Amino acid sequence: MSANPTLLAAALALALPLAAHAEDYAGGAVKSMQTAKGEVLTDQKGMTLYTFDKDGKDASNCYDACAAKWPPLAADASAKAEAPFSLVTRKDGSRQWAHEGKPLYLWQADKKPGDVDGDGVGGVWHVAKD
Repeated sequence: MSANPTLLAAALALALPLAAHAEDYAGGAVKSMQTAKGEVLTDQKGMTLYTFDKDGKDASNCYDACAAKWPPLAADASAKAEAPFSLVTRKDGSRQWAHEGKPLYLWQADKKPGDVDGDGVGGVWHVAKD
């Protein structure tokens, strides 16, 4: 029994947008994934990334209790930035990934890849999109 090429093509076209892209950006630290909020940026595990309206360009204003709820997307010492991604140095000297100058964060309440529960929190947190 041979597979119908039209059916295979249709199934593939439907399945591909739902999958996270492998090693998309920032040396694989950032990927993209289709979610209920459209295509968003995620970490390596498919967890949604967010931006914070109160941040400055390439500067984080989320520390202490804020950073406990919104963990920064950490960049290791060997990370190399390539536009539109950059690296932000935090107050403690650690580095964080940014997209178009906006530092990137995870949200503590997101439990599985594709969750977008942090979008709109406090009117200042938004899913990161490319």
